[in-house]
Amino acid sequence: MDSPYSNISTTTPSALPASLWRNRGLVLQLVRRDISSRYRGSWLGLAWSVLNPVLMLLVYSFVFSVVFKARWGGPVEDGHAAFGLVLFAGLIVHALFSEVANRAPRLILDNVSYVKRVVFPLEVLPWVALGSALFHMGISLVVLLAGQWLLTQSLPWTALLLPVVVAPLLLVTLGCGWFLAATGVYLRDIGQSIGLLTTVMLFLSPTFYPLSALPELGQTLLYLNPLTLVIEESRRVLLFGQLPHWGGLLVYSVISVMVAWGGFWWFQRARRGFADVV
Repeated sequence: MDSPYSNISTTTPSALPASLWRNRGLVLQLVRRDISSRYRGSWLGLAWSVLNPVLMLLVYSFVFSVVFKARWGGPVEDGHAAFGLVLFAGLIVHALFSEVANRAPRLILDNVSYVKRVVFPLEVLPWVALGSALFHMGISLVVLLAGQWLLTQSLPWTALLLPVVVAPLLLVTLGCGWFLAATGVYLRDIGQSIGLLTTVMLFLSPTFYPLSALPELGQTLLYLNPLTLVIEESRRVLLFGQLPHWGGLLVYSVISVMVAWGGFWWFQRARRGFADVV
């Protein structure tokens, strides 16, 4: 009888994309099932995926620009709608990361039946969580661009560069997903703390305030948050019509590859004991 770990992939960097390509059909199937199961039984169904970002945009715009009378400054025009779009762009980036990170510690624990299967590639589960998060991000981006069009009657061509800006964050998110999924099997408390951590990351990123509002030291420290650069560059290409800072993205991309591979390596090593723990 084959060992239950005989299907474990090598932990070399090339094994990471190879695993996705080999299991691409399974990943797409599981992503579709994950999305449909989230809205199954609700009266509005998938319509909630549109209503949620619209309502979030309206609520945050009202609270921060009307109640708190906050203003962004810089290239952002005065007005509640403009402030809401800038705010919403940051929230979209954070939501992508936090959705995967918050789910990751229980990915294995909630799919124990897969652990017992000899041939199931457990490493695809973070890909599935990321695919679901990307679906919701896509819906939110449509809402954002629709609001931008209504406000300015135009869309900057630089919005086409958004995939280049977001791609490194996807690798960071995957790396964190693999690490948290594996660690969550052995350390159950991590699932209780990750929600707090993602909330802290939200407020310690330039989501609700411009980076320029902080002193130079504060700006430097905020760049330790993996969301900061992507939020800043996403606004540049989506709303301001400016090219991203290629140098910063290059450095971030190199780091993101290392984070992704590190998380993948840890997952592949730690999975050897999953069956004994769950």
